[in-house]
Formats: sequence, C-alpha cells, structure tokens
Amino acid sequence: MTRVLVIGSINMDLVVSAGKLPRLGETLMGEGFATYPGGKGANQAVAAARLGAQVALLGCVGNDAFGAELRQHLQREGVDTACLHSVEAATGIAVITVAGGDNAILVVPGANHLLQPAHLDAAEQAFIDADVILTQLEIPLETVQHAAMLAARHDKPLLLNPAPAIPLPEALLAQIALLTPNEHEFLTMLAQPDADWRALLVEQPGKLVMTHGRHGAYYAMMRGKLLHQPGFAVEAVDSTGAGDTFNGALATFLPLGLPLAVRRAGAAGALSVTRHGAQGGMPTLAELDAFLERQP
Repeated sequence: MTRVLVIGSINMDLVVSAGKLPRLGETLMGEGFATYPGGKGANQAVAAARLGAQVALLGCVGNDAFGAELRQHLQREGVDTACLHSVEAATGIAVITVAGGDNAILVVPGANHLLQPAHLDAAEQAFIDADVILTQLEIPLETVQHAAMLAARHDKPLLLNPAPAIPLPEALLAQIALLTPNEHEFLTMLAQPDADWRALLVEQPGKLVMTHGRHGAYYAMMRGKLLHQPGFAVEAVDSTGAGDTFNGALATFLPLGLPLAVRRAGAAGALSVTRHGAQGGMPTLAELDAFLERQP
C-alpha cells in the first residue's frame, strides 16, 4: 500500500445548470443546482484513496459549514484529515455554470490561500512517513516551494501537477521528481508557449509525463526517445476530474515503475469520464483492475 501525502486545495463546487450561459448584464432562470466536493488537492487525494493508497491530505478549509462538510466527506473516503487545518476564512469555492457542452467557472480560493510553509513544518512527520508526495498550484507558490524543500530533505519523490499553469522558477523545477502537465501547462510552466513540446519532453527523461486528453500520455525514459501511452476507448460522459484522477493514480502506482504507473493512471483517468462529477466518476482499485483485464 503506497503512502501518499497530498498537499493542496479543498473546494466546494457550486454547480448551476442552465439552457445557455448568461451574457453580461443578463439574468436567466437556471434549471438545476447542486454542490459537489472539489479542489485539485481533495480530488487527487480521493482518487488515490479509492485506488488503495494510504492517503493524508494537508490543506486548509474554513471554520464554516462547507469546511465541516468537506472534512467529513474526505474521512468517509478514507483520507486522513489530521493535517487538514480549519482557519478563519471562507472555505474555497468554485461557482460553475453549465450550459450544454460549455461552462463558465469562477473560483474563490478562500482558505486555500492561507496554507503556509509553517503548516508544512508542523506536519513534517507526514513527509517522513510518505512514500510519495503530490501537490498542485491551487495553493501559494511559496508553499509549493517549501514542500519541494521538505521532500528533498527527506529524500521523498515529489510529484507536481502544474495546474493552474504559471511559469515556474528553475530552482523549483530542479527539485521536482516528476511533473505532470497537459500540453498547455507544459509550455506555460517553462515560459516557452511556442516551443515544440516533443523536443522538450525527450530532453527530460523520467521527469515529465504530459497528458494529452483522449490521446493518452507522453513521456521519456531515456534521452531522445519519446514514449506514448495511448488513450483508452470509453464512452465519455463528463471529463471533469479526469486529470486529477490521473495524478492520484500516478502517485499511487509510482512504486511499480513509471511505464506501468502511466498505463494504470491513464486507465483510471479514462474510467473517470464515464460517470458524472469530478469525484463521482473516480474508480476503485477493483474497477480499475477489471477494466485493465479487458484491454488488449
């Protein structure tokens, strides 16, 4: 059982469905409303836990109803919340309007932006106990940098899912064991938006896995040789959370070696799009194993 420490965001997603997206200044009648647990940190923690990892989540929620509900939800999913701090700020939210195949999203980070390096120092034992550490960029960059420093101190591999995409300092890039961007995030984090991603990827063997939607994932194990894990054919219903499922799975299966971990992560991500909801579609280990048994 892989011990995964996830450091990241926890949100409540507020989802409104409508016949069309409102224009500026326009008021429309919505068709439905629902709340769903979200945030990249929480999503990836749940994905890893469902796939059999022993997961601890380090982050911040508010002292409010959403914070209490999200904490209880994570505990029901088997995620250790001992390092989940309640702070004097509103729990992070994402307001999502969905109309047909389009959506508009407004994120208010709230408590997520109060996760500080001091919180990580107080949880240093969690770094010592972990086999793999996983983080993203919905928390302050200085906190991510501190996580990289603590991971290096304890010789633990740190996976960074660089989303939302921003240019990253070279010193941070050098400390990351594995980066997991999509194509846009890959070129943005390197501040080379017009570069050939294939050429860049093969110069970083074993350090980068680039997801490419239904086309699967690309990575290199030796310099100059690009490897491709093809996507899995499924009937897609909702792609929300597929990337987070991939990352949670990759962290879970990383001890099996990168090629097998990428294959299993790709399959988990594919399964996640066959059901609605970011966390609602995340597969269990039994579901993943059964799916892979049916693959050529």
